Amino acid sequence: MTTPAIAQNVDSELLIIAHRGASGERPEHTLAAYERAIDQGADYIEPDLVVTKDGVLVSRHENEISGTTDVESREEFADRRRSKTIDGTLVSGWFAEDFTLEELQTLRAKERLPYIRPENAQFDGLYQVPTFEEIVALVKAKEAELGKRIGIYPELKHPNFLLQDEGIDSVDLLVLALKKAGYTKASDPIFVQCFEVGPLQRLNQLSDVRLVQLIAPEGGPADEPAMRYAEMATPSGLAEIAKYADGIGPHFGFILNDDGSAKSFVGDAHEVGLKVHPWTLRRENTFMPPPLRTNDNPRGVGALPILMGLLVAAKVDGIFTDHPGAAVILRESGNYEP
Repeated sequence: MTTPAIAQNVDSELLIIAHRGASGERPEHTLAAYERAIDQGADYIEPDLVVTKDGVLVSRHENEISGTTDVESREEFADRRRSKTIDGTLVSGWFAEDFTLEELQTLRAKERLPYIRPENAQFDGLYQVPTFEEIVALVKAKEAELGKRIGIYPELKHPNFLLQDEGIDSVDLLVLALKKAGYTKASDPIFVQCFEVGPLQRLNQLSDVRLVQLIAPEGGPADEPAMRYAEMATPSGLAEIAKYADGIGPHFGFILNDDGSAKSFVGDAHEVGLKVHPWTLRRENTFMPPPLRTNDNPRGVGALPILMGLLVAAKVDGIFTDHPGAAVILRESGNYEP
């Protein structure tokens, strides 16, 4: 991947979206990670939302929680271990929807990638699993403290599975939560995202908040087996998405060629009125395209400035990043040299 000419003046509307909070520095989806991201200047924080047994929206990367909490070491919950088929994949472990909120909040969060981010593991055991309501309360408190609006960018995780297999309607729960929090208009600082199609189409009928269709490099939406993300990324596919969504969240591989030049994706999306917010900028080598890795150490720091600069040059509207502090500094300086 080579580096084409990069604009030195960053679009002032480029959004820095803190992926699961400042998850490069704190265990993801904790109030500590979200607050650190806000203090570093992130425009939006991103909570992934799952649901408890008693119908409370909480933030975890997945509904299977053994990778992000200490549940596996808790003897009192040993009998909660289950195996479930989620979106066609057999998953074994402990699931948020099998715990009440009271039970879930006896657990403590831990770093999901300790072999990549061992420094984050020092915070293991300090933080609870936050509810969506607690995240909103944090945002509003920080808005009052800092005197500026702070956005929330929730992702609904496995809503089709939760509805069909568990009888939990996370779409309805989110609509109610958004109304309670005062997020009802397209002008409110919130985007709701999902890898599935049907939940976004329902949200488009139930709410006026902005919606974002996520697409991955492989596969397709769990609720639409005939669809492929690759087809959704074509001009005709993007036009269909624009009928119910306001933006699209692609892996950055949809945007950049192997040599670092821009594909037509961003222009195609803009042509039909979609904002483009690619994921995920992470500084560690293991997450970087091979040409932007600095050495063979997976924990080593890769060329994040170059990658961000390439996406800015491709005219994206925002970026998801585990390192919002670094991204904010790069945006403000406009200097994407390594």
